[in-house]
Amino acid sequence: MNQASPRTDHPADSREIERAVLDFARNEPELGQAAVAERLRVAGMQISASGVRYLWQKHGLETAVKRLQALAGNDGGGIDALTENQRRLLERGELTARLARGEPEGSSNADHSADSTSELLDRRQMILTAAAELFSEQGYDRSSIRDIARRVGLLPGSVYHYFPSKDELYLEIHREGFKRVLDRAQAAAKEGIDPWDRLRRACEVHVSGIVEGSPVDRITGHSLSFSGNKDLLAKIQPYRESYEDVFRSLIKSLPLAPGTDRSLLRLFLFGGMNWIYLWYREGGRTPKDIADAMVDMLRRGVQA
Repeated sequence: MNQASPRTDHPADSREIERAVLDFARNEPELGQAAVAERLRVAGMQISASGVRYLWQKHGLETAVKRLQALAGNDGGGIDALTENQRRLLERGELTARLARGEPEGSSNADHSADSTSELLDRRQMILTAAAELFSEQGYDRSSIRDIARRVGLLPGSVYHYFPSKDELYLEIHREGFKRVLDRAQAAAKEGIDPWDRLRRACEVHVSGIVEGSPVDRITGHSLSFSGNKDLLAKIQPYRESYEDVFRSLIKSLPLAPGTDRSLLRLFLFGGMNWIYLWYREGGRTPKDIADAMVDMLRRGVQA
């Protein structure tokens, strides 16, 4: 089967686009082909997701595992050159590759006595990550269990072994995502020296999760994939409420002008933070800078 060549509007720029695609493979190996194509589109480089995949295949980098392996090998520091999230992703990907080859779940070249229960949990986490990526890239309604299974190299029946339905998979992403960000926000707030500083630190965690976090973190923050299904929204709401309770408490502690509607202030702040995913571009302000500026505008106002 012949590979399709990259689809670009400016063929003369093909070398520049190829370099940019390879830069993403080195600098952000976890990103999928659709995400890279979108980043390049924003930068003014027109290439399809299949075009990104073609270029990755050309250089033997078509999977996240291969890109991570190349990064570890080229850096000289081996696996220690990877971040903690990258190491976990690489380990999960190598597990999937062994399973696809028909090797027993407990087998490993590094440690044949690895706990199979741990590997089962890894595979479950791998499915969650892949589902979050797809829900963000193409929406909940347009993502199928078959799509998710294909991304992690499993049969659809294997996905159903862990999650009885797509709805349950979507809900579990939010359960885990809200737990992660809740724990991080609470820990960050405790480091604050006063009520405003505690709110600022919690907002930094929230914004960073949306623009820099894992696929599970990002989809929890802005629910990009939400389909309008009211039943799903109702099931997610208790987890969202638990997380928002952290901010209710932080805002309740703020020294505010008499008559200030603290509930409206909280919703205003969340609305501003949750929409960052629409306009955020790398190379400008950092997530921390954005969160700090938002809190500072709330605290001091903007009138001259």
